[in-house]
Amino acid sequence: MRTVIAGGHGKIARRLEKLLAGRGDQVAGLIRNPDQSAALIEAGAEPVVCDLESASAEEVARHLAGADAAVFAAGAGPGSGAARKETVDRAAAALFADAAERVGVRRFVVVSSMGADEEPPPGTDPVFAAYLRAKGAADADIRSRAGLYWTILRPGALTDDPGTGLVRLAERTPRGQVTRDDVAAVLAALLDEPRTAGLTLDLIGGDTPVSTAVDAVAA
Repeated sequence: MRTVIAGGHGKIARRLEKLLAGRGDQVAGLIRNPDQSAALIEAGAEPVVCDLESASAEEVARHLAGADAAVFAAGAGPGSGAARKETVDRAAAALFADAAERVGVRRFVVVSSMGADEEPPPGTDPVFAAYLRAKGAADADIRSRAGLYWTILRPGALTDDPGTGLVRLAERTPRGQVTRDDVAAVLAALLDEPRTAGLTLDLIGGDTPVSTAVDAVAA
């Protein structure tokens, strides 16, 4: 199986790359900065330099050609302003989906954010509010595409604590935290489970093993 990950140098993406490469899959990560290539190679992934804020759909499609699945894990990241939430978190997701459709990559998994379908409450930091709105708009765009077998994963507050392998995964969960290790493990399991296509899922830490949690939502 070959998977192409947008945002290949991100914290979740690198964990996912290690998991996929470790089980023998081929994995490529799209990165803006060629200086990040060594980190992807260390994770077992092929680095592909491609700036999703300036690339065309045709260019991105060339990088996706021959893939079995695509994962959108890109984000403007902390320290970026509201404008880049729009160009990365929303527009780049749509571009990546356009490219996947062009070359027939049907399996498409998105890393979104809990609360992306809700209007941010009064008092929310304006940049974070822009981020949530951008994620929500991107998710709505992905859900409208009949040509993709999409799954949208919405983790709660992310931590760098060691993963437990135990999660709570459902269409709706309470607010909570989840480790990036466990997010990556759930993403890998979702890629293997086509019955999760068409689902938007919240994810927090819990008491259910990852494989069991994914089986349950796929049933």
